[in-house]
Amino acid sequence: MEFLANSTPSVGTQMFGSGLIGVREGLEAGIVVMVLVAFAVKSDRRDALKWIWGGVIAALAMTVGTFLVIQFGANTISTLGAELIAGIASLVAVCMVTFMLLWMSKASKSISGDLKSGLSSAMAIGGPSVFGLAFLAVGREGFETALLMVSYAESVSGGVWPLIGLLLGICVAALLAVLMYFGAITLNLTKFFTYTGVFLIFVAAGILSYGVHALQVYGWLPGVGDIAYDITDWYDVSSWYGSVLKGVFNFEAAPTWGQVGAWIAYIVVVTPVFLLRGRVNRKEIPHATAV
Repeated sequence: MEFLANSTPSVGTQMFGSGLIGVREGLEAGIVVMVLVAFAVKSDRRDALKWIWGGVIAALAMTVGTFLVIQFGANTISTLGAELIAGIASLVAVCMVTFMLLWMSKASKSISGDLKSGLSSAMAIGGPSVFGLAFLAVGREGFETALLMVSYAESVSGGVWPLIGLLLGICVAALLAVLMYFGAITLNLTKFFTYTGVFLIFVAAGILSYGVHALQVYGWLPGVGDIAYDITDWYDVSSWYGSVLKGVFNFEAAPTWGQVGAWIAYIVVVTPVFLLRGRVNRKEIPHATAV
């Protein structure tokens, strides 16, 4: 996209930002898998494991497929049409991420029990039901991550490097989940999800800002030429700090008033709500151990 052409972050920065997203979102999904596997093992229903893993693999494939279809399918559309798709996808991704952040901060207390109850019912019905439960449980996280990554990748480069960073981050998250399962490590999940949640809020705010600008370029929102500030005279977008701020938080050196207003409003509203809900409702999920 033209307004990003001169400020593409480095490959390492693109991968770093998406990698952090992958670790955060991947560990959420990993905990879900960990609970399902541990419950199946402790229930002496190891026959259900193949269905659980089948659902997990299918959900991961759906995540990657969704990213590839939306991200690279947009290349066949006109530049202006791609702006519209990018803008709408960004807003949808921000809405989904915000909902999941706030929902998880409240539901984390009961999610383990809900998963175990659901798996118990699914195992009583049969293997395909277990497959479906695992697919939906992990796929929910995966679809959210795919939409988030489409918007993130488009806002920093539109290339494949953010996807590679995401996959590496998911691999790290999977390793952490395995180590937690076998009791090799323990993590303070309350602090982990709080800190990474705040990080994700700032990433989402940057994506929201990008989405607003895309819709301004398309003409759905006014103010495309109303620049709030311009620090391009001294702010080097190609420097290491410019690359990091652009690659991770989508910082613009000359944003519009609409972008600035959307960014500030999102941070001011979502951050305190997330922290307050987490303080009241969040509870660490104890690590599961193999039987």
